[in-house]
Parts: sequence; structure tokens; C-alpha cells
Amino acid sequence: MTALPPDVSAVPAPAPVRERSPLPDVLRGLAIVGILTVNMQEFSGYVEWRQSGLDRAAQVLIDVFANGRFISIFAMLFGWGAYGLLQRHGAVIFRRRHLLLLALGTAHHLLLWRGDIIGLYALLAWALLLLARPSVRGLLAVAAGLGGWWLLTGVLAAWAAGFGRAVEVEATRFSGLPPIRPGLDYAEVLARRAADFPGDYFAGALYNGPWVIALLALGAAAARAGLLTHPERFGWLFRRFVVLALPFGLLLGGLLAFLNTRTDLAAGLLAIPVRMSGGLLSALGYVGLLGLIAARGGLGRWGLFAAGGRLALTNYLTQTVVMTTIFYPYAGAQWGRWGAAPALALALAFGTLQLLFSAWWVRRFGSGPVERLLRRGVYGRASAQ
Repeated sequence: MTALPPDVSAVPAPAPVRERSPLPDVLRGLAIVGILTVNMQEFSGYVEWRQSGLDRAAQVLIDVFANGRFISIFAMLFGWGAYGLLQRHGAVIFRRRHLLLLALGTAHHLLLWRGDIIGLYALLAWALLLLARPSVRGLLAVAAGLGGWWLLTGVLAAWAAGFGRAVEVEATRFSGLPPIRPGLDYAEVLARRAADFPGDYFAGALYNGPWVIALLALGAAAARAGLLTHPERFGWLFRRFVVLALPFGLLLGGLLAFLNTRTDLAAGLLAIPVRMSGGLLSALGYVGLLGLIAARGGLGRWGLFAAGGRLALTNYLTQTVVMTTIFYPYAGAQWGRWGAAPALALALAFGTLQLLFSAWWVRRFGSGPVERLLRRGVYGRASAQ
């Protein structure tokens, strides 16, 4: 078993990578676009179970193919990168990077949007300090134990709420949307977000912690095994992901779409474990599909997503700035006026523009502006990725 590098007070910036594996960047770029299609609900303020017609069709597509899927890929990739950093550069650099990410995520949450995941992942990634030495099987066991327990508690909560009974009081189901109303100015939104910060951020971390740590552990297992950097060695595993995990993930996506037509509390509670379990299975299926393509000699046109993956943090924050500017009442004031179909169309169009811009930026500058600032903070100077 590889020992951790010693903790030292100053670690030089890593040398530029000569041969960067494209698969993680492609997956990360795909995840950033997919996450936006789901986040549009909270950006624009539409409610899933109130959609009809074309909006309903768009909601079904989101639930089956995107909801919970791309966030799972992103979380596993976060664990993959964090574990790799810990193994290469030790706990000092690991702590420094994740403290900076926590600060960035906290600022993102308070100043721009309460749906931040960067700070949450950075906070929970500290659990990887306790998981630096287990084998791949040990990491998988941790993921199975924590993830299975979290899913079971979600199913039991839905059962206790009486899933299957006819409860037609719409107010009993929670939307999860922020308390936005027409006419709010930025100072009022900021004050409300600051007041709700402990509950939204830290209570949310406690609630979601076991599941997120399970995903981080899966990413760490992938890093330890070399799954994404040497896909040619894992064709057998990628095929199992496609044949076994993906169909069940899509079936659970169909169940999620059904649950998102119901207004009762139990359906809302059951939708959480269905979303995340189906999301994980579909995510593994998507990884399997792209892994098989990569293992056969190249990713072809999927390589367009690689640049988006290299600017993932910049693109994620830019999505927040643009979408809150369009929808929030202190700017474009479109909150609550869009259904799922136009919101999905906007997300796909903007995501495509980000991919094209990212490709141009990478050719010219190598790494994204936020990524470069983060590396300067971690290593003391910016370096090419």
C-alpha cells in the first residue's frame, strides 16, 4: 500500500502534466452541463409537480436522464481528485486546498446562490483524511455502508409519512425552493440568505453527509484503482456498468418522474432516495459508456466536453451569476415565469456556449481563471494544469 507523502510546510507546485487523461475532464464537463439542467428549477422557480404539456415532457426527460445523475458524477469526480491530491502531495496541501474551496463555496452560497455544492463537498471531503489508507475494497465497503444506510433512512421516512395514501393537500409537499418573491432587492435576499445559512449549509451537510461521503469514497476507490486514467484496463467493468447499472437507473428515473407528479409529502420524501439511488446507477452507466469509448482508443467528439471539465469551477460559478441575473427579482425578475421546457432549453443553450468558450479559453490560456486563482492560493503560484 502506498504511503502518504510526509506533511511539510511548503510543497512546490506540481509540474505541468505531460499526458493528461481526457476521460475525467470529459465526465466533469458533461456533468457541469447536466447539473445546470437540473439546477434550473431552483434558478427559475418552477415546481416539478405543477408542470403540464410540453413542460411535463421536459420534466420527465430531466428526471429520467439528468436528475441526480450528473451531480453523482461530479461528487465522485470530486472524491477522485481529492484522493489523488492527498496521495500525491499529502495532508498539508489537501487541507489548504479544501479550506480555500470551503471559503469559496461559502461566499458563493451567501453572496450569489444558496444551492452551492463546492463548499459542501470541500467540508465533507475531510473525511477522506480518515480513508487514505484502505484498499479499493475497503473504500467500496465504506461507500456501501454509508450510502445504504442513508437510502434506507429515506425510504423509512417516506413509509412513516404514509406513502400510498391519498393525500391531496399540496402544501404538505415541500418544493425546496428559496423564499423568493417579486420586488425583493439584493440586500433583502442577502439578509435572508445569511439568516438561513446555518440551517441551509451545516444542517444540510449533516443530513446529506453520509450519502456525499459515500460518493466521495467511490471516487477515491476509482482513483486508487486507476479506473479513469487507465480505462483500457477496465472494459469488463465498464460493460457491467452499462448492462447492469444503467437500465435500473433509468427505471428509477421513471419512478422519480411519476413521484414528481404527486403532491403528497410521502411522495416528496420517497423521491429523495429514488433520485439519488437511480442517479448513482445511471451515473455509473454513463461512466461505463464513456469509459468503453475511451478504452477503444479515443473519445472523438466527446472531447468537446474536456475543455468544459478543465474550467468546471469557473463554469459552475458563471452559471450562477448568469441565471440569478436572469431570474432573481433584483435583476431580470423572471422568477416563477418559466416552465420546465424553456428552462431546459436555456440550460442546454448556455451549456453549449460554455463548452465552446471553454475550448477557446483552454487553447489560449490553458486553465480557467478561478482554477488559476485557486492553484495560486494552494501552491503559492499559478501553474498550467
